[in-house]
Amino acid sequence: MTKSITTGTRRAVAALAAVALAAGLGFAAAAPAAAAAAPAPAAPARLTNLAHLDYLLDTTAPSAVPGHTTYALDSQPTLTMPWVYADARPGGTFQRVGGGPLDPATGHWGQGSYDSDDVSRAAVVYLRDWEQTGSATSRQKAYELLRSTAYFQTTTGPDAGNVVLWMQPDGTLNPSPVPVELPDPSDSGDSYWLARSLWAFGEGYAAFQKTDPAFAAFLQDRLRLGVKALDRGPLASYGRYDVADGARVPSWLIAGGADASAEAVLGLAAYSAAVPADREARTALSELSDGIAAMGSKQSAAVAVQSWPYGAILPDTASRSQLHSWASQMPAALARASVVLARPALLRPAVTDSVAYSTTLLTSTGPINGFSPVPTDTTQIAYGADSRLQSLLAVADAAHSPGIEQLAGLMAGWYFGDNTSGQPVYDPATGVTFDGVQPSGTVNTGSGAESTIHGLLSMLALDAHPAVAALARASSHEVSRDGLTVVEAEAATSTTGSVVTPANAYDGESQVSGGSELRLDRGETATIPVPSASGARHVDAVVAEPTRAQSISTWGRLGTLRSSVGAQGVTPVPGALLPQALPRPLEGSSTSVSVRALAGTTTLDAVILRPLVSRATLSGTGAALTELAQSTSLSPQRTTIGRAGSTVRVYDDTGRLTQTLAVAAPRSVVLPAGGFAVSTR
Repeated sequence: MTKSITTGTRRAVAALAAVALAAGLGFAAAAPAAAAAAPAPAAPARLTNLAHLDYLLDTTAPSAVPGHTTYALDSQPTLTMPWVYADARPGGTFQRVGGGPLDPATGHWGQGSYDSDDVSRAAVVYLRDWEQTGSATSRQKAYELLRSTAYFQTTTGPDAGNVVLWMQPDGTLNPSPVPVELPDPSDSGDSYWLARSLWAFGEGYAAFQKTDPAFAAFLQDRLRLGVKALDRGPLASYGRYDVADGARVPSWLIAGGADASAEAVLGLAAYSAAVPADREARTALSELSDGIAAMGSKQSAAVAVQSWPYGAILPDTASRSQLHSWASQMPAALARASVVLARPALLRPAVTDSVAYSTTLLTSTGPINGFSPVPTDTTQIAYGADSRLQSLLAVADAAHSPGIEQLAGLMAGWYFGDNTSGQPVYDPATGVTFDGVQPSGTVNTGSGAESTIHGLLSMLALDAHPAVAALARASSHEVSRDGLTVVEAEAATSTTGSVVTPANAYDGESQVSGGSELRLDRGETATIPVPSASGARHVDAVVAEPTRAQSISTWGRLGTLRSSVGAQGVTPVPGALLPQALPRPLEGSSTSVSVRALAGTTTLDAVILRPLVSRATLSGTGAALTELAQSTSLSPQRTTIGRAGSTVRVYDDTGRLTQTLAVAAPRSVVLPAGGFAVSTR
């Protein structure tokens, strides 16, 4: 789950940016006045700095609790784990705090000071740093955090293998915090925290297998215990499908989500690569991967990008209307599973997500928290940026795609200033990653565990991919974007319909943007103003589609829509708020769209406009300039890209390189259907 985002200040971000620039972000230093010979190029400065995560770590010595123990607890009674939040204080300092209100009498928080979600993911940070650098300190911290992760896991009774989420500073477990988590108690069912414990146990086993076989065997036992919990829980339904507003969805995903399941798959893939003979774990890996793949597109990126959800792997079986960047490592999970299981078909929806949906984000909103189904939560957090980055890198590696790797570099520019604030949100001098950027551009200058962890996972990935890191720093500031935009239906300049405002904009599976909708009964009309553009655009009408009924609307030369969904099934409410692609594009010169209801009631929330060629232009240090052009068309599209001194690379809809050009001026190129081009200078 995401942590709450509070408002920070631009001044604090600007101060951090000045510190970061003074410390150097790996950019070239000024040349000396004189030298006998040109020195060898210096290696880029390492981005990963564990100092702030080290600061968040604390220790506790829990009392004996039935069903909860860990490795060598008798001889090593102290456990290490990170405080969940760190609030900004004057002078660039932080104060570690827990979740919920503090009870001064007991020292307990409404939720707790530590949660297993952060403990397990912090273990992954130190594991990867140890493997990347050989650091003995990171090895020890990974060991301690894995011991702590195991303590949260219930070892006996009907819930064995499941995981308690919260702990108080004195080591007391809090299985039913305020506000209540689901499931409640938190170890009574499958959950994100069970998935993340499997992630840590799997990567931990692979790392310690040879250097500490006894500890690795303990982690193996705990991973197997977690797999048994999955086997009697969601995986007991493997092969069965539910219905979600008429769509077929898998019934065996963890907490009903491809998002949660993906984080378990990351650990199971690492473990299965090390122990391919463990049939139970390998079966769980395969079954969860099948479920994640079923939430993705079976089409190529060129076809999938034509309509909602634009090639993305949907995160939640209970909603056809929501996407979020946080916990969106579904493509990464499928990429790694495809390699470990030798099942190339698992990679296909991951490639489609990467090429179609990630480019849609890069040319429009960046890694925002939520589409529901239009961009309704435009907050940006490190968990979202990191999830999209990790997925792009994993898919690029598995697919051997240089184009998807370039998209990863553009996505990583978020940390260095390509975000709503326009300022860096990660400081390599301190290891601080800010807690988020608000839609207004203000920054939450706290730096809690989740933000710090995912910022560091990104930096570890960038340190392992220097060319990607260089592109990220050369793409750190937005010059312009021309991608997905939204116009509210209630902004109609002329209508015979009526504006309706639901009591609750969010109904559990979708959210009405702007808080209101436009209702058109049979024969009623509306004209909605839209901005003109330089080229043709797709128009998607966001319509409240009724269950087993039909509304029909006509949109002039753009075509006719028939809106209806099937049985409600597992979704919270009947019907679905979904974008529907109009059959024909809107001319760039057009400044309005018109609609008439022909049958039933057409309830229209908004219209989404998407250029047939979407674009983003980004700048960096010195003369660095990066351009991305994305085709959202089924036919090849000619576009102009590049500047003097640029290298232009054109890719098809699988991320395969089709053309490389060194240009001296803006150059006309043909984008393959659903493909993209990247120009770097």
